[in-house]
Amino acid sequence: MRSLSARLLVLTVFFVMLSEVLIFVPSVARFRMTYFDNHLAAGHLASLVLAASPNGKLDQPMTNLILRDVGAHAVILHRPNGMVFMLDSPVVPQPDVTFDLTKGNVPIWIQRSLETLARSDNRIMRVVGPAPTEPGATVELLLDEAPLRQEMWNFGVRILELSVVISLTTAALVYISLQWLLVRPMRRITDSMTSFRQDPEDATRRIVPSGRHDEIGRAQNELAMLQETVRGALAQRARLAALGTAVTKINHDLRAILATARLVSDGLAGSAAPEVRRVAPRLFEAIDRAVAMCTRTLDFSREGAPPFAPAQFELLPLLEEVGPAVAGDNGIAIEPSVPPALLVRADRDQLFRVLMNLTQNAVEAGAQHVRFRASVEDGVVAVDVADDGHGLPPRARENLFRPFFGSARPGGTGLGLAIARDLMRGQGGDLALVDTTGAGTTFRLTLPAVQSHPASARRAIA
Repeated sequence: MRSLSARLLVLTVFFVMLSEVLIFVPSVARFRMTYFDNHLAAGHLASLVLAASPNGKLDQPMTNLILRDVGAHAVILHRPNGMVFMLDSPVVPQPDVTFDLTKGNVPIWIQRSLETLARSDNRIMRVVGPAPTEPGATVELLLDEAPLRQEMWNFGVRILELSVVISLTTAALVYISLQWLLVRPMRRITDSMTSFRQDPEDATRRIVPSGRHDEIGRAQNELAMLQETVRGALAQRARLAALGTAVTKINHDLRAILATARLVSDGLAGSAAPEVRRVAPRLFEAIDRAVAMCTRTLDFSREGAPPFAPAQFELLPLLEEVGPAVAGDNGIAIEPSVPPALLVRADRDQLFRVLMNLTQNAVEAGAQHVRFRASVEDGVVAVDVADDGHGLPPRARENLFRPFFGSARPGGTGLGLAIARDLMRGQGGDLALVDTTGAGTTFRLTLPAVQSHPASARRAIA
């Protein structure tokens, strides 16, 4: 019963049979009423024979013959003018129950039908109903209940047999229809997914849409697009992995070459030639930038996130370390507006690296002031890093956190912000650009807050 087709077949048969059962009960009640109507019509016709006789009487053998054809012990016709015509057997039994067909409703008829089916004895029924062709006249019959019960059971068996045939036929048609419209297409989609999972890079394992315009067709189209997207992404990932390996090897060799160049250039600083001493600082700076670029590229291409060593510490001392490390001869002013009691839980070295990167970017953007502001709200510590530089160019804003695309200066790799955001997300936080104009740029770092804070650390510091 694990097959969808088998379940649909069984459910179809079950629901058809349930529908037939619901139809069977009122059908049996209607059959019982029809049985009474037919006997009343036969009894009325028999009483007309008595009324048409010359002396208004029939001999007993003829009466018995008529009553046998009617299936009754007695037939009584009551006319509106008060005349009564009666045909009865030599021994008329006493009625056990009376059914007046001029009264009652469908629920009562269903209830009496079920009572008849449930009994096993033979009651004498007194049935009273209107004459079918004589308005105002009433026919009264004395009938045995056993023949009625037998007819009702025979009718029920026929209904059951017909229900079985209808249910099996309906189930077969529904099964074939669903198999063609639903099950086979779904199996095709499932087989395609299984085959694609085994070898996603094989282009021949992509499902070919059937061209249907219903939900199945849409599912096939979406699956085909998804498979093509995944295959392209895997191919790009493989190319990037190969490229990353090559870049790593090249950077390793290039750093060795640059280290040699740095050693050689150190000797130029003591040269007697004034021209050499004049260009030596720029040469040192270019070599240092090249080494830093190789280092950032290696950090970004390293597989896996850097080790994360969380610790709880005060934020202000960390911000105070950033100023001396960056200011130097740049003349930039660092303003850490953070309360001393504000605690954060993060990797101290990684957070320092992120703050250093943002501050150095501000220096390169021509900023003279960098201000750190912190606030705590809804369990999150937000640190804003604002500078008064010339802002980010449009190209840098569009590709801000994309490696090799988001650099704000010529010759940059764009890796600094990408690595910084990865470091923040690795600690459960994030890095985002808040605003950038010609008057400055503001970045926001977010970190999960420490559970208990002093009350003074719960408000933003202006």
